[in-house]
Amino acid sequence: MAGLMKLACLVLACMIVAGPITAKAALSCGTVSSSLAPCIGYLTQGTPLPLACCAGVKRLNSMARTTPDRQQACRCLVGAANALGSGLNTGRASGLPKACGVNIPYAISKNTNCAIVR
Repeated sequence: MAGLMKLACLVLACMIVAGPITAKAALSCGTVSSSLAPCIGYLTQGTPLPLACCAGVKRLNSMARTTPDRQQACRCLVGAANALGSGLNTGRASGLPKACGVNIPYAISKNTNCAIVR
């Protein structure tokens, strides 16, 4: 019986250690959308860049630490860009991270291939 308990503890320890390595993306599109909601006027109506928008961009960047998270954030951004359609100022969208002092390895656009985001 003691051997079975040791085996169960070993399996549990392996699951705890390997969990973060094998985990899927933790970011949801709801999280991405709520982080960037203050940016909508800037991206669609040409209003000045709000501080809350940049705070959301920085928060989102800090949450997207793994490749699956960055790919999920990218997919959410592409989906949001497509949902905004012709109302989206594509120049402002692609330049938003830089305007907020954040460096990401892809441009925000309707055509971004999120599979190559690392």
